Amino acid sequence: MTLPYIEIDGRRIAEDQPPYIIAELSANHNGKLETALRIIEEAKKAGADAVKLQTYRPDTITLDCDSDDFKIKGGLWDGRTLYELYEEAHMPWEWHEPLFARARELGITIFSSPFDTTAVDLLESLGAPAYKIASFEAVDLPLIEYVAKTGKPMIISTGMADAEEIQEAIEAARGAGCKQLAILHCVSGYPAPAEDYNLRTIPDMVERFGLVTGLSDHTLDNTTAITSVALGASLIEKHFTLDRNGGGPDDSFSLEPAELAALCRDTKTAWQALGKVDYGRKSSEKGNVQFRRSLYFVKDMNKGDTITEDSIKSVRPGYGMPPKFRFIIIGQQLTGGVLKHTPVDESVIDFSRTHRKA
Repeated sequence: MTLPYIEIDGRRIAEDQPPYIIAELSANHNGKLETALRIIEEAKKAGADAVKLQTYRPDTITLDCDSDDFKIKGGLWDGRTLYELYEEAHMPWEWHEPLFARARELGITIFSSPFDTTAVDLLESLGAPAYKIASFEAVDLPLIEYVAKTGKPMIISTGMADAEEIQEAIEAARGAGCKQLAILHCVSGYPAPAEDYNLRTIPDMVERFGLVTGLSDHTLDNTTAITSVALGASLIEKHFTLDRNGGGPDDSFSLEPAELAALCRDTKTAWQALGKVDYGRKSSEKGNVQFRRSLYFVKDMNKGDTITEDSIKSVRPGYGMPPKFRFIIIGQQLTGGVLKHTPVDESVIDFSRTHRKA
């Protein structure tokens, strides 16, 4: 079976590569272009592979209506209308060009989640190398098809989607021409408790859909994301802010710079630790062979003497014969003299009368 992969900006993303880390800027600009620029700079310093924006205006994502349908009930944004929230959270479209330019100066990949076709058109004009479909838009098959027609790699987040809806999204993307497709396991809670993540879903997704699979993580620390790597996650997305206490809509469940740096470091370590199936002696163990047990003579003996139970002992270090030969050696004669505290060596033992086996 060929290992599924996608490639963004020349970076291969697959299980045989270190995890691809996406720093989600989201609404953490808090209305200031300078803050958004600093977030990109800090994401680069932390070692993230990419920074991701969200491209919408309040009128492209909802309606300006305060009826009950459009009011948020519970959670971080309780009581606000959708339009009010997105008016505050959205990133002005005129910011996109300077943000793309700054990311390219720094050498960090930048792309975005479009929420309608006009957002895709804007991002195409800026040369976006990839697209992300947000969880809430995973059921918007016409949007997925429109993005697919760009020919760019696409990542679909699957929060709230069941297996049938995920399959429908995949088929829409493939049917419209998407050749490079990845999916993210996600829980669309803000924040989401770790116990909701059911990370064992990730290997099932890999097997079921045959795609590069990752994690969009809304938990408050890095444990869930690091664990996901052991289960096959090839890319990780986390919200990123300069200050968790910044007061913005998404700040409270976002990573700060030191935490993003730890995520980049620790997910790579987890991936390296997975390695391959290998029962051989590892390079870091070779110097410790001396600390294994082996057989040593514990008395001086002469040629022709018979080895008895009290003439050898299993001890550290490991320069003698393995202890598994102890009961075969006992009763054999020596072909030469030996000194106590020297390793038992088969070259001084006469095995001619015994078939030696472990």
